[in-house]
Amino acid sequence: MMIKRRRRENGFSAAGSTPAWMVTYGDLITQILIFFVLLFSFSHIDEAKFDLAAMSLQGAFGIVQGGRTISRDPLPGDNDAISDVVRLDRLQLNQVKEVLEQRLREAGLSGQVILQMEERGLVVRLQDSVLFDSGKAALKASALAVLDRLAETLLAIPNHIRIEGHTDNLPINTPQFPSNWELSGARASNVLRYLTERRGLPVKRLSFAGYGEHRPVADNTTAEGRSRNRRVDIVIFPQSFSEREPR
Repeated sequence: MMIKRRRRENGFSAAGSTPAWMVTYGDLITQILIFFVLLFSFSHIDEAKFDLAAMSLQGAFGIVQGGRTISRDPLPGDNDAISDVVRLDRLQLNQVKEVLEQRLREAGLSGQVILQMEERGLVVRLQDSVLFDSGKAALKASALAVLDRLAETLLAIPNHIRIEGHTDNLPINTPQFPSNWELSGARASNVLRYLTERRGLPVKRLSFAGYGEHRPVADNTTAEGRSRNRRVDIVIFPQSFSEREPR
C-alpha cells in the first residue's frame, strides 16, 4: 500500500507505467488535431489545380490508377509495357481535357474553343476569327483572354506542345504573305511567342508549324468548310512523346 501511494504521489497512474499528465496531454493533442482537420475540411480547394498537380506527379513517377507503376522505357517487344504507356498517356490527356473544359466553361469561353482527342494527342482548336482579323497574323485583343485561360493549364503540365497554323484554299498574295504558307506560319508563330514571352511557357516544350491549306478538316468548296479550315490547332502530345522524339 505504501508503494502504490508513493507512485500516485509522484504523478504516476495506478497502472504504474504512464505518468498521469501524459494522458491529459495526449487528449489535448488529439483534440487540437481534430480542430485543424475540421478547419481544413471547411477550406476551399481549387479542384482544377489539384487535379493538375496530381496528374503531373503521376506522370513523373509513372503511376497508373490503382497503384501500379510502369517502366517508362519498355523493351522492344514488351507489348504489355507499351500498352501501359499508351493507357497512361491517354489517362493524363483525358484529365487535361477535363480541366480545360472546366476552366473554359467558368470563363464563358467554351463556344470559342473545340477540344478533340486524336491519335496524336489532345487538339485544342481555335478558329481564325477568334484570334485574327481576316488576312492578318497579329493577335486580336479579344484573343488574349482565350490564350490566357489556356496558358493556365498548359503551364501546369509537362507535355510537348505544337502550335499549328492552317488556312483555307483561297490564295493570298500580299507583300507580307506571298502565300498561305507564310500566313499560317506567322499565325502559329505569334501564338507561340505570346505563350512563351507573355505567359511564361517553357520554350523547350513548344514548337510551331504552318501547313497552309494542305491539311483541311472540312470541304473547301463551301464557305462553312473554308471557315472551319481557317484555324490554329494547339496539339498537346502524350507525355511519352518527348522520350521518343529525336534530338
